[in-house]
Amino acid sequence: MRIGKIEIDRPVILAPMEDVTDRAFRQLCKRHGADIVYTEFVSAEAIRRGAEKSIRKLAIADHERPVAVQIFGSTVESMVEAAAIAESYEPDYLDINFGCPVKKVAGRGAGAALLREPEKLSAIASAVARAVSIPVTAKTRIGWDHDSINITETVRRLEDAGMQAVAVHGRTRSDMYKGRADWARIAEAKAACSIPVIANGDVWNEDDAVAMFAQTGADGIMIGRGSIGNPFIFARAVSLVRHGVRLPSPTYRERIGAALEHLRLSVEYKGEKYGVIEMRRHYSTYLKGLPGVSKVRNELVRELDLNAIERQLREFEERCESLEREGRLTESGEFLNDHSPKLILNYQPTTNPSITV
Repeated sequence: MRIGKIEIDRPVILAPMEDVTDRAFRQLCKRHGADIVYTEFVSAEAIRRGAEKSIRKLAIADHERPVAVQIFGSTVESMVEAAAIAESYEPDYLDINFGCPVKKVAGRGAGAALLREPEKLSAIASAVARAVSIPVTAKTRIGWDHDSINITETVRRLEDAGMQAVAVHGRTRSDMYKGRADWARIAEAKAACSIPVIANGDVWNEDDAVAMFAQTGADGIMIGRGSIGNPFIFARAVSLVRHGVRLPSPTYRERIGAALEHLRLSVEYKGEKYGVIEMRRHYSTYLKGLPGVSKVRNELVRELDLNAIERQLREFEERCESLEREGRLTESGEFLNDHSPKLILNYQPTTNPSITV
């Protein structure tokens, strides 16, 4: 797949997600094999007003490259002005959000709402492409609802407007995130245009990644929710897609280690107070399925001290190690024999009776 000077064979890409794909998470996913990463989507109106929180979202670092900044808005004027400002932060390319389904975006005429105004969608895409010197791409959905699926027309419009690639989420706006993404519609989009198409929707593991490439014929795939608490998905998908090699599942040590790394990066970029608070939403996904996770999570989300949180996570790792030595837990964190999570919760390892699970 080629976008400007970027050329990658069947890339596996981190999707833009609000309140998720900040600098800390992008860096973590990059370290774990993501070929391209995207910023959170940023409001064009907020950028042109100089809103501090939105401007901070434009900051990128060289170790993230290739990296794209995504913007959204409902007018040509605001999008052109915001695009010029975003370009000054030197992303590898700029992406336009024509797919966000949430009310605060689509309800204001931006994101997926522009699928109901195809002429306006074309005008915004064309104006932004002309306004900047870097490549411009777009991300969209297959339609507003199931009575108005218009993805083939949309991708043709975006190609004519100068987009160098288009990412297609296989749901309509009315679907939100329910049901299954329609990969067949993504395949239709791929057949309808000559620019690269990136497939998005319901990639939860490396087998889904292989299947999505095969069923859609896409040039790249994009992983969103499947990467939350699971940055390992990128290396695993890349290995199976490009080399036919299946990597082992991450161990509980690696999962806890990733949570610790994410925490430290979050604090590095946002300071201890906000870095710690914003990590709270991630613990349950990193630690999902491990023994006593609910109790541990409840402790972690109440704690504000970085050192205390790190200590709690290390102690949790030690408890898992004790269970593994006793033959009650596998290295990947799965329970063995008849040792259910309920039994594990009350288990006290003999090697360290002071630690309770």
